[in-house]
Amino acid sequence: MEKFTSLTGVAAPLEITNVDTDMIIPKQYLKTIKRTGLGTGLFFELRYKEDGSENPDFVLNKPAYRNAKILVARDNFGCGSSREHAPWALLDFGIRCVISTSFADIFYNNCFKNGILPITVSPEMLAKLMDDASRGSNATLSIDLEAQEIRGPDGGVVHFEIDPFRKHCLLEGLDDIGLTLEKADKIAAFETRAAAERSWL
Repeated sequence: MEKFTSLTGVAAPLEITNVDTDMIIPKQYLKTIKRTGLGTGLFFELRYKEDGSENPDFVLNKPAYRNAKILVARDNFGCGSSREHAPWALLDFGIRCVISTSFADIFYNNCFKNGILPITVSPEMLAKLMDDASRGSNATLSIDLEAQEIRGPDGGVVHFEIDPFRKHCLLEGLDDIGLTLEKADKIAAFETRAAAERSWL
């Protein structure tokens, strides 16, 4: 998993409450187990019209936000079914951070396992960041995970909280497999000892 230490990029304002995982990546994309190629289906029903053409009114189709790396969203982001394809689609599109006042638990956990930083802020701080994100091509935020800070285009700073273990995993680029491999020596020693003690197995 790619390490997350700091991120500076355009932040897109997603003025929608209760964005569920089906809205993030609809069911027709769940047939694949590949993590790549899902970015084209991100927010499919919002990004495209029925004839397949782009919806120019959707924020990620606007020129200023096509290369957004950060989403600033309303309450309860990632609710609905527990599909891991949702963070896969965000990551494949280029989104490395989502900021909201609240997240659905499973989506929140899946973000950390895939190298995405979900940041929870107060409603007051979200209003400020949503205003920052509404500045079009000037909507640039800088996120410092080590310092746990979001810096806005006007130099204002928002501090955020994060579980220390999850922070460590993102900083070091450790998913569940990476965490296991950190203990490879102890696992190998256990297997050697077990084989000697239970040679009949």
